[in-house]
Amino acid sequence: MVQAPALPGGFELPFEPRLPRIGSVDAVALEERAASLAKRSIKKDAKVFALRLAIRTTDLTTLEGADTPGKVAALASKALRPDPGDPSVPPVAAVCVYPNLIPVARERLAGSSVKVAAVATGFPSGQYPISVKLADVRSALELGAEEIDMVIDRGAFLSGRYAKVYDEIAQVKDACGEMRLKVILETGELGTYDNVRRATLLAVAAGADFVKTSTGKISPAATLPVALCMLEALRDVYEKTGRGVGFKAAGGIREAKQAVQHLVLVHETLGPDWLTPDLYRIGASSPVNDVLMQLRKERTGAYQGPDYFTVD
Repeated sequence: MVQAPALPGGFELPFEPRLPRIGSVDAVALEERAASLAKRSIKKDAKVFALRLAIRTTDLTTLEGADTPGKVAALASKALRPDPGDPSVPPVAAVCVYPNLIPVARERLAGSSVKVAAVATGFPSGQYPISVKLADVRSALELGAEEIDMVIDRGAFLSGRYAKVYDEIAQVKDACGEMRLKVILETGELGTYDNVRRATLLAVAAGADFVKTSTGKISPAATLPVALCMLEALRDVYEKTGRGVGFKAAGGIREAKQAVQHLVLVHETLGPDWLTPDLYRIGASSPVNDVLMQLRKERTGAYQGPDYFTVD
């Protein structure tokens, strides 16, 4: 077990002294900057580039109790060829499913660049003993998961038990080994921007490869101010330590416009080097068709309705 010291309310990260201090987030300035960046206008070739990038960085996701092998197989096929009528549209970054459906996704995606990601650690609540969480992760890896999306214990975090949250993330990362670990904060339950920044830095200190906004089960989820708050924390980590940690926006992104707005936030906060599937993901399924419709319009000059694309 990774032993982490009990942390005071200020959470100075004694185990990662080079990380930035928590500080206090200026909510007014944060929201004003997010709103300003959301108004950036992208036209023509830049818009096409952004739309294709949105597809290329998507974790195409289905996390419903009614998920079936057939649904996941169809989703995996769409991940490989999002628009069969336009071969210039790239495949997505990953398909994210519940662990028992990993083999279905692996079979359909074999030999491709599309990764198979699985949620674990008692998704979406995180309210399970650590032994169960670790068994969940190991089982998912044995089934063939190439990336793990874990949820933190928000109850522990909100009650100030930061060392417990840190220790669980560290143990899960140890179980993942070289496989990519995305740590879901569920920002809609954290209450304040200060908590969002604190949780982001805590996850980074514990070894997260990515920090992720939400499970998609709680509203609000990946709002622009919350995303910006997390991105600024990652920028500060990079400036202090040189360590690049990825970011995943998930939940509440339903349209192409919103996906592009999130890309703008990343570009303006962390720079173009982060605009790659290795450091940025959009966790979604619903905005993909809208992105495809926008791309078809840019290519043909005419809009086509959603009936031209598969419904996931």
